[in-house]
Amino acid sequence: MTLIQSQRVQSGTISLMGDIKDGKKRCKWALGVNQRYVDYHDDEWGAPVRDDRTQFEFLVLEGAQAGLSWSTILNKRDGYRKAFANFDPQKVARFNSRSVERLINDASIVRNRLKIESAINNARRFLEVKKEFGAFHNYIWSFVNGKAKQNHWKTDRHVPATSKESDALSKDLKQRGFKFVGSTIVYAHMQATGLVNDHVVSCYRHDECKKMR
Repeated sequence: MTLIQSQRVQSGTISLMGDIKDGKKRCKWALGVNQRYVDYHDDEWGAPVRDDRTQFEFLVLEGAQAGLSWSTILNKRDGYRKAFANFDPQKVARFNSRSVERLINDASIVRNRLKIESAINNARRFLEVKKEFGAFHNYIWSFVNGKAKQNHWKTDRHVPATSKESDALSKDLKQRGFKFVGSTIVYAHMQATGLVNDHVVSCYRHDECKKMR
């Protein structure tokens, strides 16, 4: 999820939810939607992810989010977890045409054929990368030299939608046959899984994520 996407979700309306309740300063994009959004910001976004199942989960969810709000995807996350075998790439890679038709009729997820087919395709490509590198997270973290990039943005409006690292990763993923992996989507994935720390410096999570490895 990029800052631009978050701002579209909120339509310019920022509440002080979170600050008022516990006195903690947060990135503005996390406020004014619902508590699930705040919890996602507090517990997940920006925390380094070094396990393959979670990496695959965000690969599926970020691809599904393309053109939609992140709040829509968060609200459907449980549905995705059930529909996509708890984000087990080995199981998803075995999905077939009947699986696609089943998923298209599943109202608990985004019923877009291209996105569904891309998730299955990406599971197969994911396993290929895992075989080559020993783990997908070994591959993806190599694009930041194994260490989270620490940014120090003063305000949300300074947070970019892409980076040279997301450009390079997007290009490589496309060459490997992945779908729905444009640089903006890939940068959102990098933010979500902590390859880059894009919490603003005034956000209490900035320093917490910075200490994580």
